[in-house]
Amino acid sequence: MSTPGARFSPRGAVAVVTGGASGIGQALAQRLAAEGAKAVVVADLDGAGAEAVAAALPGTVGVALPLDVGDPVRVRSAAERVEAEAGPIDVWCSNAGIAAGRGLGEDDDWDVSWRLHVLAHVYAARTVLPRMVARGRGHLMVTASAAGLLSEMDSAPYTVSKHGSVALAEWLAIRYGDTGVGFSCLCPQGVRTPLLAAAGPGSATLAAGDVLEPADVAEAVVAAWAEGRFLILPHPEVADYEARRAADRDRWLAGMRRVRARLAQAPIWPA
Repeated sequence: MSTPGARFSPRGAVAVVTGGASGIGQALAQRLAAEGAKAVVVADLDGAGAEAVAAALPGTVGVALPLDVGDPVRVRSAAERVEAEAGPIDVWCSNAGIAAGRGLGEDDDWDVSWRLHVLAHVYAARTVLPRMVARGRGHLMVTASAAGLLSEMDSAPYTVSKHGSVALAEWLAIRYGDTGVGFSCLCPQGVRTPLLAAAGPGSATLAAGDVLEPADVAEAVVAAWAEGRFLILPHPEVADYEARRAADRDRWLAGMRRVRARLAQAPIWPA
Protein backbone atom coordinates (compact mmCIF):
# COMPACT_ATOMS: atom_id res chain seq x y z
CA MET A 1 0.00 0.00 0.00
CA SER A 2 1.29 3.45 -0.88
CA THR A 3 2.02 6.11 1.71
CA PRO A 4 1.33 9.89 1.29
CA GLY A 5 4.87 10.43 0.08
CA ALA A 6 5.05 7.29 -2.06
CA ARG A 7 7.89 7.22 -4.57
CA PHE A 8 6.90 8.34 -8.02
CA SER A 9 8.67 8.34 -11.38
CA PRO A 10 7.42 10.42 -14.31
CA ARG A 11 8.82 7.96 -16.86
CA GLY A 12 6.00 6.88 -19.15
CA ALA A 13 3.53 9.06 -17.27
CA VAL A 14 0.70 11.24 -18.48
CA ALA A 15 1.36 14.51 -16.64
CA VAL A 16 -0.67 17.70 -16.30
CA VAL A 17 1.04 20.91 -15.20
CA THR A 18 -1.19 23.89 -14.47
CA GLY A 19 0.37 27.32 -14.68
CA GLY A 20 2.66 25.68 -17.21
CA ALA A 21 3.21 28.63 -19.54
CA SER A 22 5.98 30.22 -17.46
CA GLY A 23 8.10 30.05 -14.33
CA ILE A 24 8.05 26.91 -12.21
CA GLY A 25 5.31 25.37 -14.34
CA GLN A 26 7.32 25.72 -17.52
CA ALA A 27 10.39 24.21 -15.83
CA LEU A 28 8.31 21.31 -14.51
CA ALA A 29 6.93 20.60 -17.98
CA GLN A 30 10.44 20.62 -19.45
CA ARG A 31 11.82 18.36 -16.71
CA LEU A 32 8.92 15.89 -16.94
CA ALA A 33 9.52 15.60 -20.67
CA ALA A 34 13.24 15.08 -20.07
CA GLU A 35 12.45 12.37 -17.50
CA GLY A 36 10.57 10.39 -20.15
CA ALA A 37 6.93 11.30 -19.59
CA LYS A 38 4.59 9.89 -22.22
CA ALA A 39 2.62 13.14 -22.46
CA VAL A 40 3.04 16.51 -20.75
CA VAL A 41 -0.09 18.64 -20.79
CA VAL A 42 0.82 22.31 -20.40
CA ALA A 43 -2.31 23.90 -18.97
CA ASP A 44 -2.57 27.65 -18.50
CA LEU A 45 -5.01 30.54 -18.75
CA ASP A 46 -2.47 31.95 -21.21
CA GLY A 47 -3.27 29.66 -24.12
CA ALA A 48 -0.62 31.12 -26.41
CA GLY A 49 2.03 30.71 -23.74
CA ALA A 50 0.97 27.12 -23.16
CA GLU A 51 1.21 26.47 -26.90
CA ALA A 52 4.75 27.88 -27.02
CA VAL A 53 5.96 25.77 -24.08
CA ALA A 54 4.29 22.59 -25.36
CA ALA A 55 5.67 23.09 -28.87
CA ALA A 56 9.21 23.39 -27.51
CA LEU A 57 9.05 20.02 -25.75
CA PRO A 58 10.71 17.12 -27.58
CA GLY A 59 8.83 15.05 -30.12
CA THR A 60 5.08 14.91 -29.67
CA VAL A 61 5.19 14.85 -25.87
CA GLY A 62 3.86 18.39 -25.32
CA VAL A 63 0.14 19.15 -25.40
CA ALA A 64 -1.21 22.66 -24.84
CA LEU A 65 -4.45 23.12 -22.96
CA PRO A 66 -6.01 26.55 -22.27
CA LEU A 67 -7.44 26.26 -18.77
CA ASP A 68 -8.90 28.43 -16.04
CA VAL A 69 -8.10 26.37 -12.94
CA GLY A 70 -10.53 28.48 -10.92
CA ASP A 71 -13.47 27.10 -12.91
CA PRO A 72 -14.48 23.62 -11.68
CA VAL A 73 -16.45 22.82 -14.82
CA ARG A 74 -13.46 23.54 -17.05
CA VAL A 75 -11.12 21.58 -14.79
CA ARG A 76 -13.40 18.56 -15.02
CA SER A 77 -13.72 18.91 -18.80
CA ALA A 78 -9.94 19.26 -19.14
CA ALA A 79 -9.29 16.06 -17.17
CA GLU A 80 -11.86 14.17 -19.23
CA ARG A 81 -10.26 15.38 -22.46
CA VAL A 82 -6.76 14.44 -21.32
CA GLU A 83 -7.80 10.95 -20.28
CA ALA A 84 -9.75 10.41 -23.49
CA GLU A 85 -6.90 11.55 -25.74
CA ALA A 86 -3.70 10.71 -23.86
CA GLY A 87 -4.69 8.10 -21.29
CA PRO A 88 -5.14 7.99 -17.51
CA ILE A 89 -3.57 10.94 -15.69
CA ASP A 90 -0.62 9.72 -13.63
CA VAL A 91 0.42 13.04 -12.09
CA TRP A 92 -1.36 16.37 -11.73
CA CYS A 93 0.88 19.29 -10.75
CA SER A 94 -1.55 21.83 -9.34
CA ASN A 95 0.86 24.70 -9.80
CA ALA A 96 -0.97 27.83 -11.02
CA GLY A 97 -0.62 30.84 -8.74
CA ILE A 98 -0.77 34.59 -8.50
CA ALA A 99 0.72 37.41 -6.43
CA ALA A 100 -2.16 39.74 -5.66
CA GLY A 101 -2.52 42.46 -3.07
CA ARG A 102 -0.10 44.55 -1.04
CA GLY A 103 -0.58 44.76 2.69
CA LEU A 104 -4.08 43.66 3.62
CA GLY A 105 -5.09 43.94 -0.03
CA GLU A 106 -8.54 44.55 -1.50
CA ASP A 107 -11.48 42.16 -1.65
CA ASP A 108 -10.63 41.23 -5.25
CA ASP A 109 -7.10 40.28 -4.16
CA TRP A 110 -8.49 37.92 -1.54
CA ASP A 111 -11.01 36.44 -3.96
CA VAL A 112 -8.48 35.62 -6.68
CA SER A 113 -5.84 34.41 -4.20
CA TRP A 114 -8.30 32.07 -2.50
CA ARG A 115 -9.62 30.78 -5.80
CA LEU A 116 -6.16 30.02 -7.25
CA HIS A 117 -4.29 28.94 -4.13
CA VAL A 118 -7.01 26.89 -2.43
CA LEU A 119 -10.10 26.24 -4.53
CA ALA A 120 -8.11 25.37 -7.66
CA HIS A 121 -6.44 22.57 -5.70
CA VAL A 122 -9.84 21.48 -4.39
CA TYR A 123 -11.22 21.34 -7.94
CA ALA A 124 -8.20 19.34 -9.09
CA ALA A 125 -8.56 16.90 -6.20
CA ARG A 126 -12.30 16.44 -6.74
CA THR A 127 -11.62 15.71 -10.40
CA VAL A 128 -8.52 13.52 -10.50
CA LEU A 129 -8.45 11.80 -7.10
CA PRO A 130 -11.49 9.55 -7.65
CA ARG A 131 -9.89 8.33 -10.88
CA MET A 132 -6.50 7.78 -9.25
CA VAL A 133 -7.98 6.08 -6.19
CA ALA A 134 -10.00 3.74 -8.40
CA ARG A 135 -6.79 2.74 -10.19
CA GLY A 136 -4.79 2.54 -6.97
CA ARG A 137 -2.03 4.77 -8.32
CA GLY A 138 -1.19 8.36 -9.26
CA HIS A 139 0.31 11.47 -7.75
CA LEU A 140 -1.05 14.92 -6.90
CA MET A 141 1.35 17.76 -6.18
CA VAL A 142 0.22 21.09 -4.74
CA THR A 143 2.50 24.05 -5.33
CA ALA A 144 2.33 26.20 -2.22
CA SER A 145 5.20 28.41 -1.01
CA ALA A 146 7.55 28.90 1.91
CA ALA A 147 5.06 31.66 2.74
CA GLY A 148 2.59 28.87 3.49
CA LEU A 149 4.89 27.50 6.18
CA LEU A 150 6.21 30.84 7.44
CA SER A 151 4.93 34.22 6.20
CA GLU A 152 5.38 36.72 3.38
CA MET A 153 5.18 40.09 5.08
CA ASP A 154 4.39 42.09 1.93
CA SER A 155 1.01 40.48 1.20
CA ALA A 156 -1.64 39.08 3.53
CA PRO A 157 -3.77 37.57 0.72
CA TYR A 158 -0.76 35.67 -0.62
CA THR A 159 0.42 34.43 2.78
CA VAL A 160 -2.96 33.36 4.09
CA SER A 161 -4.02 31.58 0.90
CA LYS A 162 -0.67 29.78 0.65
CA HIS A 163 -1.15 28.55 4.22
CA GLY A 164 -4.41 27.17 2.90
CA SER A 165 -2.53 25.40 0.09
CA VAL A 166 -0.29 23.63 2.59
CA ALA A 167 -3.17 22.71 4.88
CA LEU A 168 -5.18 21.25 2.01
CA ALA A 169 -2.22 19.22 0.73
CA GLU A 170 -1.71 17.80 4.22
CA TRP A 171 -5.41 17.00 4.57
CA LEU A 172 -5.44 15.17 1.24
CA ALA A 173 -2.35 13.16 2.21
CA ILE A 174 -3.97 12.17 5.51
CA ARG A 175 -7.32 11.29 3.98
CA TYR A 176 -6.15 9.49 0.83
CA GLY A 177 -2.55 8.54 1.53
CA ASP A 178 -3.33 4.84 2.01
CA THR A 179 -5.16 4.43 -1.30
CA GLY A 180 -2.11 3.95 -3.49
CA VAL A 181 -2.06 7.63 -4.49
CA GLY A 182 0.93 9.79 -3.56
CA PHE A 183 0.95 13.43 -2.52
CA SER A 184 3.53 16.18 -2.31
CA CYS A 185 3.59 19.87 -1.42
CA LEU A 186 6.11 22.21 -3.04
CA CYS A 187 7.19 25.14 -0.86
CA PRO A 188 9.96 27.20 -2.46
CA GLN A 189 11.18 30.57 -1.24
CA GLY A 190 12.43 33.02 -3.89
CA VAL A 191 12.37 31.73 -7.49
CA ARG A 192 13.23 33.75 -10.58
CA THR A 193 9.75 33.85 -12.13
CA PRO A 194 7.45 36.57 -13.54
CA LEU A 195 5.67 36.64 -10.15
CA LEU A 196 8.89 37.54 -8.33
CA ALA A 197 9.87 40.08 -10.98
CA ALA A 198 6.55 41.86 -10.44
CA ALA A 199 7.25 42.12 -6.70
CA GLY A 200 9.91 44.80 -7.21
CA PRO A 201 13.36 45.33 -5.68
CA GLY A 202 11.99 46.04 -2.20
CA SER A 203 10.38 42.60 -1.91
CA ALA A 204 10.76 40.77 1.39
CA THR A 205 11.10 37.55 -0.60
CA LEU A 206 14.16 38.91 -2.38
CA ALA A 207 15.64 39.84 0.97
CA ALA A 208 14.97 36.39 2.47
CA GLY A 209 17.80 34.53 0.77
CA ASP A 210 18.97 32.95 -2.45
CA VAL A 211 16.79 33.23 -5.52
CA LEU A 212 16.70 29.94 -7.42
CA GLU A 213 16.10 29.30 -11.08
CA PRO A 214 12.88 27.46 -11.98
CA ALA A 215 14.96 24.54 -13.26
CA ASP A 216 16.45 24.17 -9.76
CA VAL A 217 12.95 23.83 -8.35
CA ALA A 218 12.02 21.22 -10.96
CA GLU A 219 15.16 19.29 -10.01
CA ALA A 220 14.11 19.36 -6.34
CA VAL A 221 10.64 18.10 -7.27
CA VAL A 222 11.90 15.10 -9.22
CA ALA A 223 14.37 14.24 -6.45
CA ALA A 224 11.66 14.43 -3.78
CA TRP A 225 9.31 12.23 -5.80
CA ALA A 226 12.06 9.63 -6.22
CA GLU A 227 12.59 9.60 -2.44
CA GLY A 228 8.90 9.66 -1.55
CA ARG A 229 9.02 12.94 0.38
CA PHE A 230 5.77 14.87 0.93
CA LEU A 231 7.28 18.28 1.69
CA ILE A 232 9.50 19.63 -1.08
CA LEU A 233 11.85 22.42 0.05
CA PRO A 234 14.12 23.67 -2.75
CA HIS A 235 15.49 26.08 -0.10
CA PRO A 236 16.47 23.59 2.67
CA GLU A 237 16.88 26.39 5.22
CA VAL A 238 13.10 26.80 5.27
CA ALA A 239 12.90 23.64 7.41
CA ASP A 240 15.05 25.35 10.07
CA TYR A 241 12.94 28.50 9.90
CA GLU A 242 9.76 26.50 10.35
CA ALA A 243 11.24 24.62 13.30
CA ARG A 244 12.19 27.89 15.01
CA ARG A 245 8.72 29.27 14.39
CA ALA A 246 7.10 26.22 15.98
CA ALA A 247 9.53 26.11 18.91
CA ASP A 248 9.03 29.71 20.04
CA ARG A 249 6.42 31.62 18.07
CA ASP A 250 6.71 34.82 20.11
CA ARG A 251 10.44 34.98 19.46
CA TRP A 252 9.87 34.23 15.77
CA LEU A 253 7.25 36.99 15.47
CA ALA A 254 9.57 39.47 17.17
CA GLY A 255 12.35 38.52 14.78
CA MET A 256 10.05 38.98 11.78
CA ARG A 257 9.10 42.44 13.04
CA ARG A 258 12.77 43.36 13.27
CA VAL A 259 13.34 42.18 9.71
CA ARG A 260 10.37 44.19 8.50
CA ALA A 261 11.69 47.31 10.27
CA ARG A 262 15.09 46.91 8.60
CA LEU A 263 13.51 46.50 5.19
CA ALA A 264 11.36 49.57 5.74
CA GLN A 265 14.48 51.66 6.40
CA ALA A 266 16.48 50.28 3.49
CA PRO A 267 16.63 52.20 0.19
CA ILE A 268 14.23 50.83 -2.41
CA TRP A 269 16.81 51.08 -5.20
CA PRO A 270 20.42 49.96 -4.85
CA ALA A 271 23.09 52.63 -4.92
